Amino acid sequence: MDGTPQQQGHGPGPAPGRLTGVVDESVHQRACPALRESVAWYSGYRQAGLPPALHRGLPSPYLTLIFTLDDPLTLLRHPDPRQAPGDYSTLLGGLHTTPALIAHEGSQSGIQVALAPLGARTLLGLPAGELAGLDLPADAVLGRLAAEIQERVQAAPTWHRRFRVLDELLLRQAQLAREPARTPTPEVARAWRVLLSSGGTAPAAALAAEVGWSGRHLAARFQEHIGLTPKAAARVVRFDRARRMLPGRQRLADVAATCGYYDQAHLSREFHALAGCSPSDWLAAENPRDTDDPGSEMSKPSATPPGETGPIAGGTTRTGSH
Repeated sequence: MDGTPQQQGHGPGPAPGRLTGVVDESVHQRACPALRESVAWYSGYRQAGLPPALHRGLPSPYLTLIFTLDDPLTLLRHPDPRQAPGDYSTLLGGLHTTPALIAHEGSQSGIQVALAPLGARTLLGLPAGELAGLDLPADAVLGRLAAEIQERVQAAPTWHRRFRVLDELLLRQAQLAREPARTPTPEVARAWRVLLSSGGTAPAAALAAEVGWSGRHLAARFQEHIGLTPKAAARVVRFDRARRMLPGRQRLADVAATCGYYDQAHLSREFHALAGCSPSDWLAAENPRDTDDPGSEMSKPSATPPGETGPIAGGTTRTGSH
């Protein structure tokens, strides 16, 4: 799920538990080089003194791992509607194709870690497919490590120090888990990377031909290791790329053409299916200062996390994220 605040802040910000006045920060950083096959980026967010808001946690090509710094993350609706609403001090979410609904009362803070599906076995000890469509407390999978990370990032005085804590502890976890059985098959890894590099436009049949498997076999193994079938994953990758372009100064029809949709109407239909709203409604909710018609030009540059190639990663938005 994706969703870190878009407004960019500067400096370390106040320490957890001492938010005063209006605060609106969003800080992105790539993981250390040794982790980049498993972790795309870190996104720190801190907001206080703002009006209460609702936010859609949108589908993205990354699993979501969140450690809150102050108030818990409140999910009013999960991607799987069978899951009951709840509050989370830490959260781990798999890939999904429908939005979550997140609420805050004017303040929220935390760090989102964008986990690559191919790194799930290494860092989580299980394939990404076992988490597809689910939201869980992070300790349900990471055990004591989840509490250790949260305690240390809460104690760290700056975003830079918090990100260093994540590098240290996630790298330790990856080194402990180094064994061949914890890596997806080369064919799945190859198909996933081709799909990402195509921006979600590579057909499932082409991916199967690329790795020398039947379409049915690839779909089964892909869903096991990634969490979605190749066709569903392609929709998410393409949607994620498109929605990250929307806050920029581009016409909606141009975004549709760039991202491989048939036309603007096709993009709008996919947005309704994956986000639960139109592109203009999403922009109005997530970027209230963007008042231009999305059929014309967007007025505000997007906050794309470093190291993204079309995506990234889970996301830019007005709440703790998913």
